[in-house]
Amino acid sequence: MADDVRLTVGDRELEEHVNALLVGAIDMHCHSGPSVMHRCLDHIEAAQEASSAGMRALLFKDHFYSATPVTELMKAHYGHLNVTLVSGVPLNDTSGGLNPYAVDHGLKLGARLVWMPTFSAANHIRHNKKGHLLVTRLPMRPAKMLTVVDENGKIKDEVKDILDQIAEFDAVLSAGHLHISEIWPLFEEAEKRGVKRRLVQHPTYTIDATLEDIKDLTDGGAFVEHSLCMFIEESRFKKWSGEELKAMIEAGGTQQTILGSDLGQVSNPTPVTGFRAVIKLCLELGFDDATIRRLVGGNAARLLGLPA
Repeated sequence: MADDVRLTVGDRELEEHVNALLVGAIDMHCHSGPSVMHRCLDHIEAAQEASSAGMRALLFKDHFYSATPVTELMKAHYGHLNVTLVSGVPLNDTSGGLNPYAVDHGLKLGARLVWMPTFSAANHIRHNKKGHLLVTRLPMRPAKMLTVVDENGKIKDEVKDILDQIAEFDAVLSAGHLHISEIWPLFEEAEKRGVKRRLVQHPTYTIDATLEDIKDLTDGGAFVEHSLCMFIEESRFKKWSGEELKAMIEAGGTQQTILGSDLGQVSNPTPVTGFRAVIKLCLELGFDDATIRRLVGGNAARLLGLPA
């Protein structure tokens, strides 16, 4: 009985420790709804859950539309939650593809990030043919094979226009689901045009980046974000072990690495539940509190330009 009591006390202490580390966290990859994909919670519920956990910010991501109008509306009516709500512009077919007009509207409305093509990226579609398909509630029109480079491997003019807009608003450029071979010329052009905030999300999933690529990306000033849903036991998307996560974090360095949930799907943990699980995993992997706070919040705050 005494051993059971000690175990219970230890579990409670661990839970309190994890909850304390969650305060101030930022999820840059929240897949709440409404969406044509199957979601377990909506944007309001996600914000309420984040508020209850003491999180600092959420970035709503939908592959088919910009949630920026939603975040602007919620700021006016849910400010009491004390969670900074932001979104971005996804450059998929439903936004007109590589469409400077969609970017112009989104940034002027308040978007903080622009995603290069995700579900409409040629690279994503090629991976889907290998069975990496995420299903929508109703069938969608087939996506075009979008890429940011022309037949000569040069960045397209419309992409240059978009990069100039991102630079003007000091927004974040996400590489979306482009292949790593497309990301190098994209980021090189972005730097030339004054884009200071660059992000590669789930670099080892679909993007096909190696550990060496991750190191080179962060050495060059970019941030990398790992989808925590691919590392925790509670997720149906688990692909890699904790030790593999540690290797990825160490490759990119703890100053330029972000952990985002990539959660909100049905039959998966909620974003906050996922964050609790990955914080526990990081503790098990030997990361100290200060490092974990950077991974789950501090680095994302720097990338988004939130006040220190």
